[in-house]
Amino acid sequence: DALHTLLDRTGFDAARDRLWLTGDLVNRGDQSLATLRFVRGLGDAARCVLGNHDIHLLMVAGRHASAHRGDTLGDVLDAPDRDELLGWLRQQPLLYREGRHVMVHAGLLPEWTLEEAETLADEAHRALRDDFDSLAGTLYGNQPERWDPALRGRDRIRFIVNVFTRMRVCHPDGRLDLTHKGLHEKRPAGTEAWFDLPHRHGDATVLCGHWSALGLLMRPGLAALDTGCLWGGWLTALRLEDGAVFQVRGAAQRPL
Repeated sequence: DALHTLLDRTGFDAARDRLWLTGDLVNRGDQSLATLRFVRGLGDAARCVLGNHDIHLLMVAGRHASAHRGDTLGDVLDAPDRDELLGWLRQQPLLYREGRHVMVHAGLLPEWTLEEAETLADEAHRALRDDFDSLAGTLYGNQPERWDPALRGRDRIRFIVNVFTRMRVCHPDGRLDLTHKGLHEKRPAGTEAWFDLPHRHGDATVLCGHWSALGLLMRPGLAALDTGCLWGGWLTALRLEDGAVFQVRGAAQRPL
C-alpha cells in the first residue's frame, strides 16, 4: 500500500518511466505476495536487485533454511503462482548499472573498482540463477571475512553475495563485520561504514537500501534510501533526473 501511495505521489507512469528497486521486495511487511506480483507485472518498467530477504525467501522455499519468527513469507509460499514468482526473483541481478548510477542492495566493497564489482556481481548472479540449490547449503555464513581474488567455489560466491546483500561496515583493511545491524554511531570499534572508507568506484553514484537504521543519507556518490517503512518510518523514492525526494509514512508493522 505504501508503495502504491508513493508511486502516485511521484506521478509514476509505467508506460513512460522506469522504477528501480533496491531489493528486499518481500518480508518487509504483510504484503509480500502483492508486492512481488506488482513489480513482476511491471515488466521492463522495473529494475530490481536482490536483497538479503529476497534470498531468504528462496532459501526457505527450497527448504534450505527455516523461516524465522516474524517472517511474512507465507502468502508467497502458498500462492498458486509461487513457482513463477520465485523463478522471476532468481533472475534478478545483484548489481544494476546505467551510466554513472549503480544500484545494489547493501553496498560496494571499497577495494573493488566499479568494473570489478560488475564482473563479480554477474559471476555470483549466474551462480545463484543457474545453480541455487547446490549452493544454498553453504550460502549462509560470515566467512570468509576478507576478499581474496584467489577465493574459489562456494567461499567466493558467499563473500560476493554478502557484500552486495548484507554489508554495512568494514575494517579499514577490508575485513567485513556482518554482525552490526544498528545505528551508525554504535558500529563495532575499529569499523567504518563501507561508504566512509577510501574507495575505487570513481565518480559513480551508488544507490542502495538495506541499512534502515542509517536513515536517508544523500551525498556525492551515495544515495542510501532505506528509511524504515517497516518500523513506521518512511518509504523513500529518489527521482534521478533532478534529485527530488518523495516520501510516504509507513504503518509500523514491527516494534522498534
